[in-house]
Amino acid sequence: MGLEQNVMAEMKDAMKAKNEAALRGLRAIKAAIIIAKTSEGAGGELKEEDETKLLQKLVKQRRDSLEIFKNQNREDLAQKEQEEISVIKKFLPKQMTGEELRTEVSKIISEVGASSPADMGKVMAVASKQLAGKAEGKAISTTVKELLSK
Repeated sequence: MGLEQNVMAEMKDAMKAKNEAALRGLRAIKAAIIIAKTSEGAGGELKEEDETKLLQKLVKQRRDSLEIFKNQNREDLAQKEQEEISVIKKFLPKQMTGEELRTEVSKIISEVGASSPADMGKVMAVASKQLAGKAEGKAISTTVKELLSK
């Protein structure tokens, strides 16, 4: 069952349970899916990796908003963003821990033959593809910088 069907099933459950927070997050996912499917060149279908990128983008947007709301002492709005993040994360694959990420990036660095921070582009190109959906781009970038600067 694809992401869209899972979201629709969850939406029905959230409506029955009158769970406003879950419903908000699920509606955001559904809207993003519809936009992505109807965009030029999409052909009305989304691949699994595109769905994962879409979900990661939604989480990132909400994290950015959450940070802004916290800085402005808007706990009411920050709470809503946090609730939506937790709903969206349910549909993402399990994220790697910091140690797992370091191990994978170390392997990639040795495969690519990178030795200095100047090689970061080569490492990031491979790491971004291999770790897509398993770790955030920012976390990958930070780990690559850290390991190449040693």
